[in-house]
Amino acid sequence: MIQHKLTIMRDKETSIAGFRRLLREIAHLMCYEVTRDLELEMIPIETPLAHIEAPAIKGKKLVFASILRAGNGLLDGMLDLVPAARVAHIGIYRDHETLQPVEYYFKAPSELENRLIIVVDPMLATANSSVAAVTKLKERGANNLRFLCLLAAPEGIKHFTEAHPDVPVFTAAIDSHLNEKGYIVPGLGDAGDRMYGTK
Repeated sequence: MIQHKLTIMRDKETSIAGFRRLLREIAHLMCYEVTRDLELEMIPIETPLAHIEAPAIKGKKLVFASILRAGNGLLDGMLDLVPAARVAHIGIYRDHETLQPVEYYFKAPSELENRLIIVVDPMLATANSSVAAVTKLKERGANNLRFLCLLAAPEGIKHFTEAHPDVPVFTAAIDSHLNEKGYIVPGLGDAGDRMYGTK
């Protein structure tokens, strides 16, 4: 299902509304994958028929850390499945001349050191922004992180895993390469622009 929906997203004729809807749907499916091995604990509850011990996610609430602005497309779908999750916003954009990350905003929940943090951004291209975002989270105490993206380039995966070998990467597809402007090929274009109708 993820691959099918991703194919429709890649199509340049897919509308803004369609792109947003598909990204949200894929986020649901990927959220399941990135959380499939969370530790559970048994808690007492009462059903309409009996008292039982039932499984629940152990520990502090999850944190979804969105790299603005495109990360919000994945964030919305993930919050559909885990509405109690805390949210961090990390404002980092890629300078189109240098391809280097520029930070302009950071806001995160407390006790990052006691939480699983899932960093979300649709594209892992050069990985400069993603590496910088994870570095910022670690500087504030985070030590249990995962990175979730829709598409990745081999160059981005290499850079990211060299910078943060302790952070697993979850992606729907690994594409061929980056072009001279740092875009993933064949890719799907700029995810933020396609989501929000900007240029």
